Amino acid sequence: MRSSSWLLFLLIFGLAAAAQWLLPWWSAAVVALLLAFLLPQRGGRTFLAGFGGVGLGWLLLAAWLHVQADGRLSHRVAELLPLGGRGWLLVLVTAVLGGLVGGLAALSGAWLRQAFGSTEPAPQRA
Repeated sequence: MRSSSWLLFLLIFGLAAAAQWLLPWWSAAVVALLLAFLLPQRGGRTFLAGFGGVGLGWLLLAAWLHVQADGRLSHRVAELLPLGGRGWLLVLVTAVLGGLVGGLAALSGAWLRQAFGSTEPAPQRA
């Protein structure tokens, strides 16, 4: 990823994590959409930045909660789902779901930018 893609990733990670302290879970999607709209990137890079930014935030929070509760709550929830009671697998599934939310929101922001006829990022050099 180029440096501007890393910047988008870091901004989504930081601002989405900050927004979720006070706002609902879907605030991460709004942050990813707005940042992807404001910072021009190609679609694939935008999706990866959103997926990584929100997914990493959810992974860290879910892992921290799992460790703090000694895995009891995540184990019980994992028993309700077809995860065989494996709490760490639930943490991973949580991160993937958060990543998909962030990635699709960021991709939507990039597509909105293209739909409104804003300038497209310059072609990449190999």
